[in-house]
Amino acid sequence: MVSIPILSDLIAGDEKLKLARLLFQYFLDGDNFMTRRSFSFYSATLAMILCISGCSEHEHNKPTAQGTAEKNGGAEGGHPEEGPHKGHLIELGKEEYHVEVVHDDAAEKVIVYLLDGKAESPVAIADNEISVNLVVAGKPQQFKLPAVPQTQDKPGQSSRFELVDRHLCDALDDETTTGRFNLAIAGKPFSGEISHSGHDDHDSKKK
Repeated sequence: MVSIPILSDLIAGDEKLKLARLLFQYFLDGDNFMTRRSFSFYSATLAMILCISGCSEHEHNKPTAQGTAEKNGGAEGGHPEEGPHKGHLIELGKEEYHVEVVHDDAAEKVIVYLLDGKAESPVAIADNEISVNLVVAGKPQQFKLPAVPQTQDKPGQSSRFELVDRHLCDALDDETTTGRFNLAIAGKPFSGEISHSGHDDHDSKKK
């Protein structure tokens, strides 16, 4: 004979409520009517089973911290740690957009991708170049990165900018370097601060 707890485990959702009603009706039927003590015992047992099963379903459906982090881009608090090209991310505005900097020392090339607020999808602009203003060893320097459109960019727009320049690569490698990317998206100017805090080797492509 299968016990009531096992039946409760096998039956989910609204079916448990139907089972409770059927058992309750069975207990009250004429020939099946039980003693008051037995009825109270089984009623309490049934109520406890339904309560435990309901709590178990709630815990099962409760999102875990890991699941929440994965949903938010794999980083605590919903902030992605790196861009889709494994580059270093720089916020523009209040995370309205992102600049992803991919740094290839071997090719002496710096590639910049413009991304959306989630740092997932490309954002193309009509500018032919973007500028980066740096302070290297106390001296200001400016570099301009020409547009190199990606295949999905609309004609006359680009979400990728790159420059082959050993001095720019060296400047970005220098932990004392400070500076900003300056560009406009949808007519709104943005400035993204360059910082080496939390900047690991995986932020750059080094061959």
